[in-house]
Amino acid sequence: MLGNFTYCNPTRLHFGEQALEQLAGELKHYGGRVLLAYGGGSIKKNGLYDKVTAILKACGKEVFEVPGVMPNPTVEKLYEGCRVARENNVDLILAVGGGSVCDYAKAVSVSAWCQEDPWDKYFLRMEDVSNPIIPVGCVLTMVGTGSEMNGGAVITHPAQKRKIGHVFGSNVMPRFSILDPTLTYTVPMEQMVAGIYDAFNHICEQYFSGEDDNTTDYIAEGLMRSLVASSRIALRQPENYEARSNIMWAATWALNTLLAMGKSTDWEVHMIGQSIGAYTNATHGMTLSAVSLAYYRYIMADGLAKFGRFAVNVWGIDPAGKSAEALAEAGLAAMERWMEELGVARNIRQLGVTEDMLEGIADGAFLMTGGYRTLTRNDVLNILKASM
Repeated sequence: MLGNFTYCNPTRLHFGEQALEQLAGELKHYGGRVLLAYGGGSIKKNGLYDKVTAILKACGKEVFEVPGVMPNPTVEKLYEGCRVARENNVDLILAVGGGSVCDYAKAVSVSAWCQEDPWDKYFLRMEDVSNPIIPVGCVLTMVGTGSEMNGGAVITHPAQKRKIGHVFGSNVMPRFSILDPTLTYTVPMEQMVAGIYDAFNHICEQYFSGEDDNTTDYIAEGLMRSLVASSRIALRQPENYEARSNIMWAATWALNTLLAMGKSTDWEVHMIGQSIGAYTNATHGMTLSAVSLAYYRYIMADGLAKFGRFAVNVWGIDPAGKSAEALAEAGLAAMERWMEELGVARNIRQLGVTEDMLEGIADGAFLMTGGYRTLTRNDVLNILKASM
């Protein structure tokens, strides 16, 4: 049964081809000073930068830029954005890019006016926001994280070899997000499949947890089936609008907090994956795919009925003549075959992990309590070794 919950998601979405035309209407709600955050320059090559800045100029906005937001935003980059936002007293942060840029914008939004080190306050001590928050808007160019409709922000501290996410409240969620599937067409294939698996694992993290057999589980299964079906089309036809739009929409619903309502949720794959990312700077979705199979096989016996349901309802496995264990394993085997189709990483050596990193990665992985089993540090080490 579902637990009690209160649900609120204030993000307004503009979805579909030409959705960028809605940006001007959104900008009317904010003052004249906008911080534009974006990544390594792809939006300049594909013309999106010119389109966005033209809209900002037409709306009379003064624009301050923070370019070069990296795939795993660092604490140093966070401090840079805070300085620019604070010195120019910006009224809105506009993130144009993928999930990392959206994450970064939210991190700056809560940190710019923080009276102490935001890394310590928000990412180590996990405290609530007690200072003014700068509103955030997003123009999404890559699918996967769901950051366009949630309050999460993940920041990496290279010197400490820590990559930590903080899920803030609804007041930190983007005020609006623009989702045009055609803007994702230029994303390289490796990034596309990493984003697809990232979204799929978001669903798994909420699905493989307590409070089973409820409406949320049926929604999760439908989203997983949709991602699998659309991913197979997108692999063959990367500019198939229907497939890319379904992937984008499913990825947003995978982590806009809906699936977490009334569920304890797991997130251990993410904790291990983020710790790997702190050591290797690997693509986030690939860190998840590299440890998922080892993790789920490690805990499968503790959630056997759910893994069996996963096999039947997501992968269409016939349960006839199979033991509970065999059915559960058949589902994971089907997931593994799909991961092979995608071409995502399926071991951590592919990401640059070496034996001498394992102890440190295990130390950096938070131990969560919402899944079918609460791991120990030794369990994490065993999973990492199985993932090699």
